[in-house]
Parts: sequence; C-alpha cells; structure tokens
Amino acid sequence: MAEKQFFVTEEGLAALEKELDYLKTVRRREVAEKIKVALSFGDLSENSEYDEAKNDQAMVEARIADVEVMLKNAVVIDESSLNNETVHIGSKIEVAIVSAAGKESERAFRIVGSNEADPRGGKISDESAVGQALIGATVGQTVEVETPAGLAKYTVITIA
Repeated sequence: MAEKQFFVTEEGLAALEKELDYLKTVRRREVAEKIKVALSFGDLSENSEYDEAKNDQAMVEARIADVEVMLKNAVVIDESSLNNETVHIGSKIEVAIVSAAGKESERAFRIVGSNEADPRGGKISDESAVGQALIGATVGQTVEVETPAGLAKYTVITIA
C-alpha cells in the first residue's frame, strides 16, 4: 500500500522541519533529563515521575516518527503555478455562508493540507467536509456542506 501524500505549502514544510529539529534537539534533551532526575529518586516500581517521563519520551518519539513520515511524503504545492479559476489546495478564498439556521456571514480562509489545518487561524483542511466540498468550485458557485448544525451553503466570492 502506498503511503499517504501530505500536501503542504512552503510555509508548512518549513514549520514541519522546524518542529522536527526542535523535537530532536530540545525536547529529547529535556525528556532525557527528566528521566535522569526521576531515576535518582530510586525505586522505579512506585516512581510516578519516572513513569511520566517515560510517557513523555514515548510521545516525543511518536511525534518525531509522525513528522518524519510527513516530511518523507510531503508534496510541496507550487503556488506560482496555481490558477485562480478553481479552488484547490493553497487557494485563499472568500465565501458567503448561509447556515442551516439561515444566518448569513462571510469568511476568508485558505485551503491547506490536513497537517497545516488551523480553523481558528483561517486555514481549513482539504480533507474537511468544507474543504472537500469547495475543492474544484469556481467563483459564484455554491456548494452545500453537511455540518453538525445542519446543511450550510457556501458561495465562492473570490479565489486568490
């Protein structure tokens, strides 16, 4: 089975590389020091500090492995070759939204790969319900998205 590709912007790739460097240099050292200190407390059978430090170590190592896989399978989006005719990963779009309750609003956000998603920061994943519905849409097109609150309608105003 082929490994999943991770679509990232140049900015997202740089952030992943920075995170990996931080995890390998700073966090590993911090966790190793916590383990060393916890070992100095003696009896490991009742040493909660040691257990916590080992759990931290496992989480750091798991995240390092995840980030390494993402970087290995990263597909960097060449934003200079993208068109503004349709919505795609990397698009900055503005939409008019009509919620299931009939409330109207406008939002601007960017469609990004799943590992860069930050809805509060205006970045939505291409794998989210909204992202999937908007991929391929054109200016003026309305798409319907099933949300937890019901069916919402998104109309594309601009694509950049």
